[in-house]
Amino acid sequence: METPPWAVRIRRANGEIAGAGILLSPDQVLTCAHVVERGVGVTAEFVGAPGHEVPSVAAWVDGDAYVPESRDADGDPSGDVALLRLAHPRPDGDPARLHRLSAPNRAVRMYGFPYDHNGGIWFRATVVGGCGRDGQVQLSPTSRGELASPGCSGSGVVDSRTGEVIGMVLTGLQDRHGNLFSFMTPAETIVRHLPQVARWTSGRTAVDDRLRSTRDDAAGALLDEPFAQRLADWLRDDGQQVKISLVRADDAVRAATLRRAITLADRELRTSASVCRASHDPPGTVPSAGGHDLAVDAAGLTSAGIEERIAERTGLWQHRAAPLADRIRAARVTLTLVVVGVDEAVDPLALLDLLEMLRAEGSRLLLVFRTAGAAHRHALYRLVAAPTRERRARLVARLEEATGPLATALYERTAAVRTDDARRAHADLVSAHAALADLTRAAGATGDGGRGPDLARYERLAERVTAGLAATIGTLDRLRDRRDELRGRLRSYHALHRQAAKGEEDLVVDALYLHAHELLRARPCDIPAVEAAVDAYTRRIERGDRAGQADGAGRGDRAAQDVGGAASP
Repeated sequence: METPPWAVRIRRANGEIAGAGILLSPDQVLTCAHVVERGVGVTAEFVGAPGHEVPSVAAWVDGDAYVPESRDADGDPSGDVALLRLAHPRPDGDPARLHRLSAPNRAVRMYGFPYDHNGGIWFRATVVGGCGRDGQVQLSPTSRGELASPGCSGSGVVDSRTGEVIGMVLTGLQDRHGNLFSFMTPAETIVRHLPQVARWTSGRTAVDDRLRSTRDDAAGALLDEPFAQRLADWLRDDGQQVKISLVRADDAVRAATLRRAITLADRELRTSASVCRASHDPPGTVPSAGGHDLAVDAAGLTSAGIEERIAERTGLWQHRAAPLADRIRAARVTLTLVVVGVDEAVDPLALLDLLEMLRAEGSRLLLVFRTAGAAHRHALYRLVAAPTRERRARLVARLEEATGPLATALYERTAAVRTDDARRAHADLVSAHAALADLTRAAGATGDGGRGPDLARYERLAERVTAGLAATIGTLDRLRDRRDELRGRLRSYHALHRQAAKGEEDLVVDALYLHAHELLRARPCDIPAVEAAVDAYTRRIERGDRAGQADGAGRGDRAAQDVGGAASP
């Protein structure tokens, strides 16, 4: 957590801090394009240098290494990267290297120069996931005070597990609802915009060479449009955790379509020339950059070889004493993985064991087979049919809980007290009953085929229904408690009145009491009406008590005067 020697503070000519940068070579600094301007010099300051002095070096944009931010029709940002050239080189040991790393849910930190800490300070965050079409990544600050603020743009993002610099801070913002967001551009996206940065970037690329689009793949005839749309939907996370496809070795069109989708979904391989071409990119066929974390060609590979690729991509090359599979399981790795040629692996069944473990931990899997053989059938059952059956059973149990015990509890309470919230709960129960019937029919019709209703949609429904029922039941319980409280209050004031009245009849007070009493006995009980009735009765009792006290005091004064008068001479 010391100040890193590669951390750069960038000042404008007027002395203001413009942002931060990453020293990638002795004489080149990576930063955001919005931190600097073409043709305008800045000063690069090295706050992590040894000694008490902070070395400062003049710097400027290095040639055409400047990609300003642009926005597409939907407002998604792209670019915002630049390279600076230093007037004098720094020591060879100071630069950092960028590292390609799959980042989902990783803890990271960044060293920036906000106005209140212009000497530099660490910020911590957790990677949330990709956003937009440029492959940018959203960060969630660990605390409200750790939002990347002005002076942090261009900071290096350090993976807390490995210590590698995996990206660069772009910006931070707070929306109108008070939510805090920071954003970074990962190493792969930086390399795509500035290819010269590849020489200072380590780690293997996410896509195996044999899975990249070729020049011949650009031909319009080599596109299976429906298949391309299904692939793009999955890569945009359509809710389907495991997708299994068959692409035969002799199907050139389908193979080219697969390579195209994998290439376009990669942050580094996707280029501006590969998208937005009306003739080659039919609607719905272009996935967003960052749609997968790793794409592996399994042909000729062992399960251990694929474990190595996963471990390298997720930063688990450390702690080599433990077996790779154990490291992957212990780290609870979750990634979006594409494996092509599963049935061409050295041991397909052993590979399925690894894939089943990844699926259980939450990874998303796109698995491509060359033949509809035994491995394909095993995969369909183990990774799709059986998990779908178990998922459907859990969903049915949850809906049965909602339509059974929770519904019974709701009916018991709504029979006792009234609330408008119950209307929405009853409507949700109707939807839950319909979903349960649909799932039951589908289970009988499809068996273990893995097809049927949209389970993700029904899971969201079950979540909403159970949460709504629990909230409504809680509201009704509080209303019942309030009813019991009002009943006790009415009883206490009635006893007080009877004691004070000493058998005298007061028709107004008695009418108020009977009205409140009848409202309390009504089913369902209208609590606001009861509150108003009980308040009216108790206020009347309290006014009568105060009037009685005043009248008693008056009589006492007159008696004292009479006694005093009799005693006078």
